[in-house]
Amino acid sequence: MLSLVDLRSRLDSGALTPEAAIRLAQEAIAAREPEVGALVSRLAEPRVPGSGPLAGIAVGVKDIIDTADLPTEMGSGLYAGWRPKADAAIVMRLRALGAVPLAKTTTSPFASLDPTATRNPRAPGRTPGGSSAGSAAAVAAGMLPLALGTQTGGSVIHPAAFCGVAAIKPSFRLLPTVGVKTVSWALDTLGLFGAGIRDVAHALALLADRPAIDLGPDPGAPRIGLVTQDFAGAPEPAMAAALARAVRAAERAGARVSDLALPAPLPEAWAGHGIIQNYEARQALSWEYATHRSALSETLRGQLDRAQDLTAEAYDGARRHAHRARGVLKDLFGEVDALLTPSAPGPAPEGLAATGDPRFNRLWTLMGVPCVNVPVPGAGAPLGIQVVARFGDDGRALAVARLIEGALAAES
Repeated sequence: MLSLVDLRSRLDSGALTPEAAIRLAQEAIAAREPEVGALVSRLAEPRVPGSGPLAGIAVGVKDIIDTADLPTEMGSGLYAGWRPKADAAIVMRLRALGAVPLAKTTTSPFASLDPTATRNPRAPGRTPGGSSAGSAAAVAAGMLPLALGTQTGGSVIHPAAFCGVAAIKPSFRLLPTVGVKTVSWALDTLGLFGAGIRDVAHALALLADRPAIDLGPDPGAPRIGLVTQDFAGAPEPAMAAALARAVRAAERAGARVSDLALPAPLPEAWAGHGIIQNYEARQALSWEYATHRSALSETLRGQLDRAQDLTAEAYDGARRHAHRARGVLKDLFGEVDALLTPSAPGPAPEGLAATGDPRFNRLWTLMGVPCVNVPVPGAGAPLGIQVVARFGDDGRALAVARLIEGALAAES
C-alpha cells in the first residue's frame, strides 16, 4: 500500500518530487484498477502543486462529494455525467494543502445499501463493503495513499475492516459536509482511509487544522473498556477471536482492559438509529423519489417506501433517546479512555451481492464520537477492530489505535 506519511518523508528529503509522487499513484492505478474497479473517473493530466503539507499526495474522493473538475454521479444513472460548478468544502481544503484530488471512487447509489461492482483487492470473491467501497478498495490496492468516504451507518469503518486498511470516522462535523450529497443531516460524517493509523492521523490533523490530533505523546497505559454490544447480536467466531487477540496485544502494550456493559438508554438509541436515518433520507432524497422512483434500485426504493410511514413522533422519540445516550456515554468516558469493539460482525461476506451489516457501527455514528478501524493481521480474510473515544477526543482515539496497531504488528 502507498503510505501518505512515507511519501511525505521522501518528498521532504528531496528523494521524490510532487510530480513523481503523483506518477506513482497513476502507475499503480494503471496496474490495479482494471481488476479492482474502484474508480469512477480520474484526471488524466492533473495540476500538481509544488508546495503544501500534502503536496504530492493523490486523493480519492467518494462520488457523492462534489468536484468541479470531475463528474459527481452519486453512484446513480440519474446523475450520469453531472458536473458541479464548485468543489465541496473538503475538496477545497485538500487543494489548499497541496493535495491532488485525482479520482472519484465508487459508491453505492446515494450511499445506500446496494453493492457496487468494485472488487475487494485483499479478499478476492468477498465484498469490499459499502457504501465507500471504492475508497477502501483503492487504498487497499495501493492505488492511492488517501481517500475520502462518508458514514451514515457504518460506511467508513466496515469497508476498511473488510479491505484491511486503517480508517477514521471523526467526531461529528469535525470535517465539513458542505457539498456532500445528504442522506441524513444528523448522521452523515466524512471519513478517511489510509494505509495505517499514522496516515489517517496526519491527514485528519491537517484537514481539520488541529495539529494536536496527529499522533502525539505515547498514550501510556490507557484504560480501555471492552464493549461487545450484546444488543447488536454476537460477532462471528473469527471476529471474536480477532477482538480477543487485540485485547491481548493492548495489554502487552500496557493498556488496562476491562469488560464494559453499555447501560440504558444506549441500546435504545442504537435501535432508533434507523428511524432517524430513514426519516431524514426520505426528505434528503425526496426529489429523486418523487420524480424517478422507478429508476431507483429495488433496495433503495424499498427503504424509501417504508420511510414514508415514519411519523414525526417516532423520529422525535429516537432523537430524545440519542440525546440522553450521549450524556450517559460522556459519563462512561470518565471511567475509561477508549472503548474497543468489533468493526464488523466478521470477515467480508462472500460474493458481491451485499455490502455487509453495519450493526456494530450504528451506535457510534449516532453518538457522533470518533471511531478508528485497526486491521488485525491474519492468514484469512481481513478483519478489523474499532477504537472509540469521547466526542472531540479524536487524537486519543488515534493514539490508542496506534498503540494496538503496533502491538499487533510486533507479534506478527
